[in-house]
This record gives sequence, C-alpha cells and structure tokens, in this order.
Amino acid sequence: MIITPQILKNLMVGFSHAFKGGVAKAETQYTKITTTIPGTGKSTTYGWLGKWPKFREWVGDRVFKNLAAHAYTIVNKKYESSVEVERDEIEDDEIGVYMPMMEEMGQAASELPDELIFGLLGNGFTELCYDGQNFFDTDHPVNAEVDGSGVNALVSNMTAGLETPWFLLDTTRALKPMIYQLRRKIELKSMTDAKDSESSWLRDVFQFGADGRMNVGFGFWQMAHGSKAALTEANLNAAHAAMRAVKGDGDKALSIKPTTLVVPASLEQQAEAILNLSHLANGASNPMYKKYDLVVSDFL
Repeated sequence: MIITPQILKNLMVGFSHAFKGGVAKAETQYTKITTTIPGTGKSTTYGWLGKWPKFREWVGDRVFKNLAAHAYTIVNKKYESSVEVERDEIEDDEIGVYMPMMEEMGQAASELPDELIFGLLGNGFTELCYDGQNFFDTDHPVNAEVDGSGVNALVSNMTAGLETPWFLLDTTRALKPMIYQLRRKIELKSMTDAKDSESSWLRDVFQFGADGRMNVGFGFWQMAHGSKAALTEANLNAAHAAMRAVKGDGDKALSIKPTTLVVPASLEQQAEAILNLSHLANGASNPMYKKYDLVVSDFL
C-alpha cells in the first residue's frame, strides 16, 4: 500500500471511530457524586465555598457574605495517552491490530474522571478543602454568627478507626460533594499531516494521541462523612445522624440528607448485605433496604 494523505486520513477516521466506541463503552460513576464546572482559564478560585447560601430575615441593611474569606483554587492539569504506528504496518495494511488499543484509550479517557474523583475522595482524610482543614476532619471551624463574627465551633465529619474507609454523601444539591473542573475535553489527535514530519523522518512512525485539561476538587465538607469504622448498620446510622446534625454559620440548620453510600470493591458484599436485602436472616423486614444509593468504585 502506498501511503497517501487520503490513506492517513482514512486511518485517523478508523482510529477515531474505535476511540469513540471505547468512550461510549465505559460505565462511569463520578457524575453521581460530582458537579461538573467548566474551567475558563489556568485555574478557578471558588471563593464562595466558605459561604453556605442560607437566607435570613431582612432587617436593616443586607448582610453580605465575604466571598474572599476562603480562596479554594483548583488548577487545571493536562492528561495524555499516546501511541506510535510504524509506517511498515500501514503499508502492509496491518493497522487492525491497533484498533483495540484505540478503543482501550477511549475507555480510559472516559474513566479518567472516575479515577480522579474517587481517588481524591479516598484521600480526603489527608487532602485539604476550602477551610484549610482536611476534607474529612474532626475540627472544621463554623462561625457562630451569620456575618462571620463570634467564636468558631469545631465540627467533625469523620469517624476514626482502623478499618477500610467508606463514605456517606448528600448528593441532592446543585453542588455535589465533589467538583470536576473541565477545561478541555479529551480528544484524539494525530501527527500525520505531512509524511516528512519529524517522527516519520527520524523513526519511520506516525503518532497518535489523546489529551485534555481538567482537575478535581472538594465541594462542601458538610455534605460528606468519611468513616474508618467497620461498615455496619449501627455505624452507618451513626454517620447519618452526625450529618443530619451539622449546622452552618449562625447555628443555621443545613438540612443535610445523606443519600449515597460509596465503598471500595473490598466492601461491596458488606454494603449489599446491609442495603440490598429486603429481609433479614430472621425474616423481619430490613429497615436499611435501599435506604441509600450504593456506589462501588474500583478507584478507591
């Protein structure tokens, strides 16, 4: 086969089709616990994260929340995956061996947000959120007054222990517990426009790669509880009660409603035994049946 610009164009069309097939094949879960926010620059600062938007009675002048009080910045990062195809394989019409690789690349591109989001959630005991504390911590400061004055109360959103961590989340709000900041969607590209490109001239190969820009971060810590205690009905109820009791500035009720249990694969059977059995071993109805949506992540 003589390599012509049209042959290279057809090759890219075939690879793009396989890439898109892989993207469509992936079953992602990050959207269940994440709000996607478009990135508009190198980074985005979420100053408003420190101010839960509760209402107050309007008496006298408006009370404005200081959005600069917490400067939580998510800096976009670049991610890529690239392959080289030898000229000989194109000439010999053996490019079919690369199709599964391109499909795998597409699936990996679709799964990247899951990898980033659940990876960050799992590290929430050591990664900082908007208030300068670890996302899961025992001493998040909450102001006693709506305007930020007064003595801070220290609030916990974690349960200590030595067991495999699991997470209870409220995903009912416009801003979910996790943020996926998308600056540029991952797309497949190629360096095949000219047969005398550097890679073709020096190494007799053509290059293909996918890349994009994005990053992840934490939303409101109040909407999440991380536990290192054993995953049991009692401990799950305790985490639920702790989330329901969390209040915001000025001792305002936040109406937190836990909806989603997130566990690693190692806790899948335990979680299913608690949530997915309609009846207990003694025949009684299971009070925990379908109480929470269950998300099992391979990236925790």
